[in-house]
Amino acid sequence: MSSVERKNGWQLAEQAGRIRPGPIQRLLRCACWYADAVRDGLRAYGVEYLGADGVPVLDETGFLKKGRASAGVQRQ
Repeated sequence: MSSVERKNGWQLAEQAGRIRPGPIQRLLRCACWYADAVRDGLRAYGVEYLGADGVPVLDETGFLKKGRASAGVQRQ
């Protein structure tokens, strides 16, 4: 969900103000992610800002892809 075009260790580290990608890569490689806790936290955040009856909509159809060999490269 960042504005970085390519999501690799170097670009994420630069955006976070780090000189090297090591700490970011270590976080992504070694951190324990609890999917249920993340889901519950995101739901609580959404309820706080949208209300209990709010409906968030995620739409990625406008994502511009690059290349000619990838499936779905042409803009919808």
